[in-house]
Amino acid sequence: MDNSNDILELLDILYGMVNEAWGVPLGNDKCIIEREKAIDIINDIKAALPSSISESKRLVAARDEFIGNAKREAEALRKNAEEQARTLVDQQEIVRTAREKSTRMVNDAELKTAELKRVASQYVDEIMRQAEESLNTALSTVRQTQNAFKLNLTEAPAQEAQEEADVPPEEEEEGWI
Repeated sequence: MDNSNDILELLDILYGMVNEAWGVPLGNDKCIIEREKAIDIINDIKAALPSSISESKRLVAARDEFIGNAKREAEALRKNAEEQARTLVDQQEIVRTAREKSTRMVNDAELKTAELKRVASQYVDEIMRQAEESLNTALSTVRQTQNAFKLNLTEAPAQEAQEEADVPPEEEEEGWI
């Protein structure tokens, strides 16, 4: 950077020489300057320029590299952001689809459950009706048997008494021994 200050100072000196130079008669744009002094200043500028130019080139290259890196990083960030946005959209779509599917499944399950309850209630009602009929039939049979048994009990002593009266005394002894 020191060279750039030197170059600017030398250019300022050269400018001052040309600006303060005496004009040539009848030549408005022409002036007289000390040739040797101007050439020395120009040579000093030339000598300082290569290092300044190389420094400037290095700075321009560093700037270009920085800008290139920044552009690549910005592009990578943009792509990453787009990918994340796509992922979030996909995830939201998956979640929405899953919620819709689960809602349908729950509704279907509730409908099937209600149908199964209805069918099970009908089945249980039919089984209970058949059981009631069977129990009524069994109860009727038990009552008939009980009535027949009661009839037999009341008729049996009378028949036994008559049968005993009909049995000869000899048979009576043999039956008891």
